[in-house]
Amino acid sequence: MAVSESAAPARQRLPFGLSPRMLALTALFVMLAELAVFVPSLAEFRQGWLMDRLSAARTAALALTPSGAPLTPEARAAVLESIGARAVALVEKGQRRQDIAREQPRPGAVVLYDPRRDTTWAAIQDSFATLFAQEPRVIVARDSLRSGSDADVVAEVDEPPLRAAMYDYGRAVLLNSALASLAVAALAMLSLEKMALRPMRRLTSSLISFARDPENPSLRLRPSRAAHEIGEAERALAAMQAELAKAFHERKRLAQLGLAVAKINHDLRNMLAAAQLISDRLSAVDDPQARRLAQRLVATLDRAISFCRSTLVYGRASRHPPRVEPVELRPLAEEVADAVRAVERGVEIVVDAPPGFVVHADIGHLYRILLNLARNAADALASAGAREGETPQIIIRGLPLDATQDGVDVIDNGPGVAPEMREHLFEPFGATTRVGGPGSAWPIAAELARGHGGDVTLIEGAGATFRLSLPRPGEARRAETRARGARRRRKQKGARAHLPSAAV
Repeated sequence: MAVSESAAPARQRLPFGLSPRMLALTALFVMLAELAVFVPSLAEFRQGWLMDRLSAARTAALALTPSGAPLTPEARAAVLESIGARAVALVEKGQRRQDIAREQPRPGAVVLYDPRRDTTWAAIQDSFATLFAQEPRVIVARDSLRSGSDADVVAEVDEPPLRAAMYDYGRAVLLNSALASLAVAALAMLSLEKMALRPMRRLTSSLISFARDPENPSLRLRPSRAAHEIGEAERALAAMQAELAKAFHERKRLAQLGLAVAKINHDLRNMLAAAQLISDRLSAVDDPQARRLAQRLVATLDRAISFCRSTLVYGRASRHPPRVEPVELRPLAEEVADAVRAVERGVEIVVDAPPGFVVHADIGHLYRILLNLARNAADALASAGAREGETPQIIIRGLPLDATQDGVDVIDNGPGVAPEMREHLFEPFGATTRVGGPGSAWPIAAELARGHGGDVTLIEGAGATFRLSLPRPGEARRAETRARGARRRRKQKGARAHLPSAAV
């Protein structure tokens, strides 16, 4: 059974899949990290460039100041070229500035640099000011001539060569950063592809294929043995697909069963009506035994005809709410016993109900509950037998449970209910006593009982004891309200109902 693709509007596929987007995001994040490192590294480059000029100027000043002789134009030009400055000077405390070499007067735009007063934030600001300066400026760099000296060396350098060097450095760093980010992104992408994206694509493909044809076993996911979260998701999805496929199969089977029941319902009602006419004639026979059996036969046929009219779908215990009234248990239980004895002649059925013991229920529903439980017990005894040394026996016993409810126990001395069946005992197809049987008697009985505000439970002990609990009149109205609420919730959950052949 394929799921309709028109149930949800098709979404337009994105032009880029998850893998390219992950690659782009990884590269972007690496580039942002490189940019965070690039800004302070550019400021350090500027500081290093200026410190190189100051070091060269310090060396020239220490070499030239002892002689005191003025430099020739050729020597001055050679000194300034080797330093990369336009002027070098010494400034001693309390004395005038002494120019060691000067090429020409400096322009008016001047920027001061002193590593002794420089900070990280100021260095970053100065580096951007150098990069985006609109006019040629001169940087006057000043530092101590030697450690512990009162004299300072001053180097005046043009800013355009520094700017060009910073641009070259920035391009090289950004290019290397881009290549590194692409390499890191590619490695990260390969890892993500293997560990996450490929398994996610398997999950997605399996979901889409399974949605198109849930009953095709070849389209179900075969989970891996991975211990991580995606491995757990694969195993959970595989289990869910198996459960859904099983549910689809059961729904299809039960839909076919419902169709078959709908086809035979009309003919069955006609046959039951004919049998009812014959039973009416039997009630006019003079034989007292025949009249007594005819009355029970008429009552049984009336219930069968009513049931055929109202139940075409399994699981719906009744098409109308129960009409609760006082019912004496013993006569009704005797009718149930006679009905079961007619089918299973080798099973002894004992009715253990005090005379006048009354329960409050819909008489038709109560008959069906007890008949389902008793027939299921008889089936179990017929297939598995009684406990060793005992003859097959079923007891229908009535007893008060407490001040608010009465109970009816259906007890057999068979092998009991297997532990693995108990969890799903009252679910359709959850358990069965017959080979190939649908196991629907217990779910039907339980649903009928819940319609009265009661329940059917399995009592621990030897053999199998199923207890029907029914509220007394003081609790009946409240129980009916709770039952209506429960029915409404089950209807909202979309419960599917079926009519199996082995249940009443």
